[in-house]
Amino acid sequence: MRKLVLALLMMASSLRAEGEKAGEFDYYVLALSWTPTWCALEGDARDSEQCDASKDFGWTLHGLWPQFHQGWPSYCNTIERQPSRSMTNAMSDIMGTSGLAWHQWKKHGTCTGLSASAYYELSRKAYASINRPAVFRKLDKPVKVPAKVVEEAFLKENPTLKANTLTITCKQGRIQEARVCLSKDLEPVPCGRDTIKDCSMNNALFDPVR
Repeated sequence: MRKLVLALLMMASSLRAEGEKAGEFDYYVLALSWTPTWCALEGDARDSEQCDASKDFGWTLHGLWPQFHQGWPSYCNTIERQPSRSMTNAMSDIMGTSGLAWHQWKKHGTCTGLSASAYYELSRKAYASINRPAVFRKLDKPVKVPAKVVEEAFLKENPTLKANTLTITCKQGRIQEARVCLSKDLEPVPCGRDTIKDCSMNNALFDPVR
């Protein structure tokens, strides 16, 4: 029994590593979060400024994550300086809050081998490279949709993407995120086995932008 537990622990650590060497990874995952879902599940309880209706947030940048073909690095050792407050504040227009920008640098940006400013610049470039379907911003009430419909909308708006370069995730019965796999040059690439886990729901809740 003890050997089995140790084996399971070793498998888990191989999938998610911490404190690894910066700059060693295979590709990026660009995570786009549907703000109404995040607000309903977490943000409203935190009284987050991202959930203020005047902000008009839809698909925001959750993060740009270095990824291995199996597993991912996090909280890497880096010689780069921490981002300044002005840097994180400047990212709030697409990330929702400066706090998220700081957290993404600390957990993921440190693993890229880039400086904080270069990481944020690349993140903004990656975010701008993906067309976010306008149809979802036209919703005026909550609807239930197959997750596949959301995927198809992204594929239609982004001809360079293919089904194996994009995954839609759900959380607590809601559409959560669109995740796009990109090369280090930000070209679409096939997602790894532990990334390409599409939500299979046929009636996922999709809230409108507030």
